[in-house]
Amino acid sequence: MRLTSGVLPEDLAEAIRGTARDIAEVLGGGGGAAGHRGGLPVPRSVWTVGEAAAHLAQANVLMAEIAAGHERPYGDGTPGSLAEANERALAEFAERDPEPLADMITAQAEAFLAAVERRDPAEVLTTPLGTMSPAVLGSYLLTHMLGHGYDLALALGRPHMLDARRVALTLPFMVTAMPRVADPAAVAGLTARFAVRLRGGPGFGVTVTDGDVRVAHEPPARPDCTILTEPVAFLLLALGRLDPWPAIARGKALGWGRKPWLAPRFPRLFRAP
Repeated sequence: MRLTSGVLPEDLAEAIRGTARDIAEVLGGGGGAAGHRGGLPVPRSVWTVGEAAAHLAQANVLMAEIAAGHERPYGDGTPGSLAEANERALAEFAERDPEPLADMITAQAEAFLAAVERRDPAEVLTTPLGTMSPAVLGSYLLTHMLGHGYDLALALGRPHMLDARRVALTLPFMVTAMPRVADPAAVAGLTARFAVRLRGGPGFGVTVTDGDVRVAHEPPARPDCTILTEPVAFLLLALGRLDPWPAIARGKALGWGRKPWLAPRFPRLFRAP
């Protein structure tokens, strides 16, 4: 994997830049008055298009400031506190017009890329979901943009920007964040080893031991349940944008092993922030 200056993998930097541009294109196109588009509802969300775009723009500002070395307290790392912080931030930011928000999203993605390349690759940065290296922070930014970019594309009837290459680049963040967003009620009393693989791509392992969740970059040698997913379906499942059973019914996700019945339960062990 080629590196830019030793901080972000080049393909991650390109994915961040390309995803921001794709989101801007979604927000800027589609015809009709921009103000009208901003008021459209986002499926499976309480937000409108304008609110979701404003949140995404604010989040890119936050990520750029973290990459620049500034500490920005934002909740306590739990999904509930992050949701509260999001609502407070939106209430303090009036812009809801998709077009200037599109410009802000791309500009702040570029600001992040410029700032992160000045960091030490081994540096530890404090983020809304705990400490991370600069490269994992880049994976976090990409994951966040892909999730909300998908929402905006769906709301506006435009093609989404998720693909297998971009989804694979979210795994460093996923492996880091999953233990932090495990649902205590869902994992309580469960002991199981999961091997999760993206079709045609990488995989990782999750071990749950009576509520304790550990995630590794490699699948376990003897999993209780192996899950194979189409990459885009994996990210949508992980972010709560897709329900497990429809994905299984369409062949987008498969599960087997000693405990195959755990496959549809797996995404619900975690609460997307």
